[in-house]
Amino acid sequence: MKLDRLLAIVVLLINRGRVQAKDLADTFEVSVRTIYRDIDTLGQAGIPVVTYQGMSGGIGLAEGYRLDRNVLTDRDLASIVTALRSVSTSHTNVARELLMEKLSSIVPESKNDDFQAETNRFIVDYSMWTHPEALQNKLQIIEQGLDQLRSITFTYCSAEGAQTHRTVDPHTLVLKKHSWYLYAFCHERNEFRMFKLVRMQDVTLDHGSFERKPINLQDRPWQQEWATPGNTVAMTMRFHARVRHIAEEWFGIENVIPDGQGYYISQVAFPEDNWLYGFILGFGADAEVLEPLHIRDEIRRIAEQIVQNYAAPPQT
Repeated sequence: MKLDRLLAIVVLLINRGRVQAKDLADTFEVSVRTIYRDIDTLGQAGIPVVTYQGMSGGIGLAEGYRLDRNVLTDRDLASIVTALRSVSTSHTNVARELLMEKLSSIVPESKNDDFQAETNRFIVDYSMWTHPEALQNKLQIIEQGLDQLRSITFTYCSAEGAQTHRTVDPHTLVLKKHSWYLYAFCHERNEFRMFKLVRMQDVTLDHGSFERKPINLQDRPWQQEWATPGNTVAMTMRFHARVRHIAEEWFGIENVIPDGQGYYISQVAFPEDNWLYGFILGFGADAEVLEPLHIRDEIRRIAEQIVQNYAAPPQT
């Protein structure tokens, strides 16, 4: 375990530049004293660890230091293959398939059975149950734009049903909650936006090229924009015990609180749009919005319209 921790410390220092000893201790769940002993061990092994003093100090590596590619273990390779295979369930890619073959071929034949067992321990299947062809076509066009730094154009249908024509510079494909999104710089809005692929129509490559803008993807900027207080509405919802497990999946066990009367209360925040109304209605009669009143009124209006739709035999 110590050897694994030493290697992980080196990787963190390479990627982050400078790290506080306390942060390393918290990451590896050891004491600060243990971290400093690890640093001494790394120094004795010839790894150029540097300790910086002052308010902005910390632990780092000499500039330009890199690990040899042979440092990857069989388990590291198995983890990479597992991740690539999982992504491929939703997005096939010839280059990715070849990479998995290359990584598998590195493993010695004597360890092949163990390697295969390691890569088959679990798989995350992102594929759709039906009709994945349209999504595959969009992904392929967007990947071309990413590879060639070319803009793409498409017609976008918002959650409210409004259609607009967009030209964007594609930066990142995001798979979130079983749906693919494109994080791109929108020419029409002159800012970064998230676009859900299932709402994109007539996706084509544009003639224009672009330069990637500097963005810190580690901070997941789309998540920050989505959760901005000005973009969300705070709600109090009450759930029947029958759907308690569903509420816990969405909001976390700690945020689904019994009210002492057989129901459960959650304080949640979402952007207010047609998706939110549909999400609430998806719980049927087992959920109720207590606050704010305007959302409660809107859900009642939609429910009354649904009743009217089913009050008479269907028209053919």
